[in-house]
Amino acid sequence: MLAAIDRTSTESRQRRFFVPKRGFSDSEITFFMKVDFVDHVALVAQINNAGHSEIVGGGRYVVTKPGQAEVAFVVIDAYQGRGIGKVLMHHLVQWARDAGLKELVAEVLPDNHSMRRVLNKAGFASSRGSDPQVLHFSLALA
Repeated sequence: MLAAIDRTSTESRQRRFFVPKRGFSDSEITFFMKVDFVDHVALVAQINNAGHSEIVGGGRYVVTKPGQAEVAFVVIDAYQGRGIGKVLMHHLVQWARDAGLKELVAEVLPDNHSMRRVLNKAGFASSRGSDPQVLHFSLALA
């Protein structure tokens, strides 16, 4: 996944992490890799490139309080706009429902139009939070 992040543009990393990240601390790497499929669920999208698998995107949710999890995605630039985020979202929503979660939330920069489209198509509702630089999205899981 770190190699995939290295193949994303500065703009894409800023849209995902809210800052133009160039690298990750050891504690950030530990957090991203500590997936337990209960409170921290992560999925990747892979392609076959010249006989080897290559990660081209990933999505995850992290439980932030009982019944609620925050969702986030990244797709490397060369594969954006091909429906990878939509597929990852579909699987994460289903996983969250099966896990008994009640709500998924996401924080998105206003200029991240591709993520906003993915969330809107998945049924998320948007609202402004206390920070005018961030849009808040939520999806009730019935």
